[in-house]
Amino acid sequence: MDVRIRRALVSVSDKSGIAEFAKGLQAMGVEIISTGGTAKSLQQAGVKVVSVDTVTGFPEMMDGRVKTLHPKIHGGLLAIRDNAAHAAAMKEHHIELIDLVCVNLYPFERTVAKTGCTLEEAIENIDIGGPSMVRSAAKNHRFVTIVTRPDQYETVLAQMKENNGATRMELRIKLARAAFSLTASYDAAIAKYLNASAGDLFPERLSIAMVRDQELRYGENPHQKGAFYRRTDSTEVSVGSAVLLDGGTPISFNNLMDANAAFELCKEFEEPAAVVVKHMNPCGCAIDADICRAYEKAYLGDVVSAFGGIVALNRRVDKELATVMMESYARFGKAKGAAGFFAEVIIAPSYDEDAVQAIRTLKEWGQRVRLLQTGLINRKEVDAAEYDVRCIVGGLLVQQRDLVGWEKESLTFPTKLKPTGEQLEDLRIAWLTAKHVKSNTITLVNGKKLVGVGAGQMNRVESGLIAFKHAGALSQGAAMGSDAFFPFPDNVENAAEAGVACIVQPGGSKKDDEVVAAADKRGIAMVFAGKRHFKH
Repeated sequence: MDVRIRRALVSVSDKSGIAEFAKGLQAMGVEIISTGGTAKSLQQAGVKVVSVDTVTGFPEMMDGRVKTLHPKIHGGLLAIRDNAAHAAAMKEHHIELIDLVCVNLYPFERTVAKTGCTLEEAIENIDIGGPSMVRSAAKNHRFVTIVTRPDQYETVLAQMKENNGATRMELRIKLARAAFSLTASYDAAIAKYLNASAGDLFPERLSIAMVRDQELRYGENPHQKGAFYRRTDSTEVSVGSAVLLDGGTPISFNNLMDANAAFELCKEFEEPAAVVVKHMNPCGCAIDADICRAYEKAYLGDVVSAFGGIVALNRRVDKELATVMMESYARFGKAKGAAGFFAEVIIAPSYDEDAVQAIRTLKEWGQRVRLLQTGLINRKEVDAAEYDVRCIVGGLLVQQRDLVGWEKESLTFPTKLKPTGEQLEDLRIAWLTAKHVKSNTITLVNGKKLVGVGAGQMNRVESGLIAFKHAGALSQGAAMGSDAFFPFPDNVENAAEAGVACIVQPGGSKKDDEVVAAADKRGIAMVFAGKRHFKH
């Protein structure tokens, strides 16, 4: 069913494009009703406006809190037009129909994101009249067109122009769905803020406001559909806030999962750091004073697994670094037994123009690689309030993020032999890397470079054996990290056989004394970190 637009109510906080939209409506004979600042803005742009108080017979009052909450507004929105009783009520109370509502809401999320925002300021930016009109219009979308975003203006005007000033049911339904999604997200953002203000970490009802950023080619597998939804209030530098540079293949579900795993580990380090991830686990991680050298060391951690992996960096990519990455196989990998190299994704704070050019042209695969640009990492702006959410069938598991890093003040040294300064650096990297590897986890680091990983095994002994096998001769003198405590001395004994020099683990086992005694017997320095880093 088509509905001719004769009368529209316009009241917006975001005034971008609103004058042009109102002029377009007016050019098709639409009467414009408006409120407060919107009415003033439209009048200044030359749009003839009827004020809301003229329609309602009541002035705007209580600092603008009450202006559109009136039967002559909501009656005009909610009336079922082919219902005789509704028509009679409108006639009796002198209510006129409103065919289109253009409303966007007070900028609550932007307000509370400001440094120093008070509770009082936040409360004043909770919109009441706006959501009420949006919901009324959306509920009655059979007859009313609801417009809530500037990017909808052109579509509505175009349809009206080609349809004698009317909108079609298909468009009104689409706009109504968007409107209810908006009010749901808006209320979720308010609830989140008020819960946080009250210190309620896990409220009785949990609403998470998200907006669809993009539909993906598919999910984990081609038979699964997928999409990426972005948190509307997130300010942390992350994969979620990153910009996909032009060129390359469209990014996939698995690309985003792996890129997140790589970048979050990279963010752990203040020093120039490079990480290579394959299937959610780091196969390379290194730090160095020189970012090119850090990348080389990370790549050499496992040149076979690096094939088709994700590269994350915490420094700008210049032409030199781009060239080193593109020529990884020829420079380093071929001699180490790799069959070749390409990256699915490279993620970094920024890229020089000539670096992007080098990536796109030096190797054929450079035309396909996805380049994600995050902006400068600020390790002080980590969003500790963001939930870590896992899905199970029928519900969500919600927890705080694991933001525990290398906490020097929590370290204890239970063995007779204490680690050297250099060993402590390798232990730090082993510990931080273990945090980002699937449990059960054993990591080996030598010379500030990850040299062996045992990930996701059903027992920790097996994880250790895998890490030792992968590291080979580089196990000699290596630092070993374990994401959880050792229940028995067997991991320590195996580490000694492999030549490991020092170990970091949480501690806390009933058999800590036996584990420490085994380390003392084999001349291994051990550190207790005091925290566990299970990652399922």
